[in-house]
Amino acid sequence: MFIGLGTVVNVVTVLVGAGVGVLVGHRLPERTRDLVTVVLGLFTLVLGGRAVASGISDALTDAVGADARLLVVLGALLLGGILGSLLQIERRLDRGAELLHDRFASRTEGSRFVEGAVTSTLVFCVGPLSILGSLSDGLGHGSEQLLVKAVMDGFAAIAFASSFGIGVMASVIPLALYQGLLTLLGFALGNFLPVAQLDALGAAGGVILLGLGIRLAGIKQIPVGDLLPALMMAPLLVALVGLFR
Repeated sequence: MFIGLGTVVNVVTVLVGAGVGVLVGHRLPERTRDLVTVVLGLFTLVLGGRAVASGISDALTDAVGADARLLVVLGALLLGGILGSLLQIERRLDRGAELLHDRFASRTEGSRFVEGAVTSTLVFCVGPLSILGSLSDGLGHGSEQLLVKAVMDGFAAIAFASSFGIGVMASVIPLALYQGLLTLLGFALGNFLPVAQLDALGAAGGVILLGLGIRLAGIKQIPVGDLLPALMMAPLLVALVGLFR
């Protein structure tokens, strides 16, 4: 078809899913919507655990050594978390969603717009499929990974919108920009990250998803937005450790 098809389909499925969720959400009792959110949190934990397991790969072992694999991921999360906290990324995400709410949404929806926009943005953008699928699409290897992700995100958007409301639709803006940029980078630069660095990035993203799952399940409000710089730190640490092996 064309490069970028996966992201286009992903945006459409999120919009359609969110629209369906908004239409049926008010018909569900609050306890049912709360249960849907908890189930999404539990499933996000499963996705995060799988991403971590996939990221601790043979390629990462060859690049940094078996003893350093987890330390690289831990270091990326610690450094990324410190940087994100200093930059107040979580607060800025909240503020950006609030600005969108003030412009496009009814004031009666309150903080649920913000929670829906931020939570769904993190779920749709942080996972390894978002990164790897976008790069694969840009490299001309096809958009199959993003099409699978689009189906998953569409169903997730129904669940999120039934619980959080129209704020979920706002997530398509960062989703389109984020995956579109990665697709363009893949197209312009080719395979610019070695497999080991991609795997470390995916493992760090998996831990962030675990934190998001804990947050959605209502266990603890982890500021997962502040951990996002770890996605940049992970490849850098792999390259740095590889220099001293």
